[in-house]
Amino acid sequence: MKKSLSVLVSMLFVVTGSMANTNYSTNHYASPSHLHKVFNQVKKISSVSQKALSEVFNYYEKNCYLKKLSPHYIAVADYTKIALEKRLYIINLHTGNVSNYLVAHGENSGYKGGRVWRSSNRVGTHMTPYGFFKIGSKEGITFKKKYRYLSVQGLEWRNRKVGESLRNGGRDILLHTASYVGRAGRSYGCFAILPQDKYQVFRKLKKALFYSYTGR
Repeated sequence: MKKSLSVLVSMLFVVTGSMANTNYSTNHYASPSHLHKVFNQVKKISSVSQKALSEVFNYYEKNCYLKKLSPHYIAVADYTKIALEKRLYIINLHTGNVSNYLVAHGENSGYKGGRVWRSSNRVGTHMTPYGFFKIGSKEGITFKKKYRYLSVQGLEWRNRKVGESLRNGGRDILLHTASYVGRAGRSYGCFAILPQDKYQVFRKLKKALFYSYTGR
């Protein structure tokens, strides 16, 4: 009888441990209550705009299933901060940890090393696009400059042309690497990061919600 009880207790520990692992598995979407805890944690430890933070969590909670967004991470490019700051915030939705990286803005959106003063989703503006986007999952290399990149798709009516084909009047915006980022250089509107940050950023942001916040 004692042996049977011992076996039963051991099985309960295994089952309980499996359930605990399932609750914290990054393969599952976090519950609304957990997202709320993560939001409050990030608000305390991070310098990201609280308005942007509130908006990105709100959008994610409402659209994570519908848009098939990553359950792992969300990101905010806080363009109300200057380019010399690490203004790309990548948030772990399970732990609340925040990683920061440099990210460039468009050449017609603001001065080198400064912040974004103008933004636009229109083709040919060379400005930083704004709103909510979904990052692609397939890595590529640009033909001319050999930038490593992930695709970017607009999720709203206002940025719907981002990610569409050029034949349909789309705007080709990418999340890509560029050595000029460390020198406060500017892009044609793409979200450019340092080459040395590529592994960490790409790994975290595949299929993730990306909020380009310009203060609009």
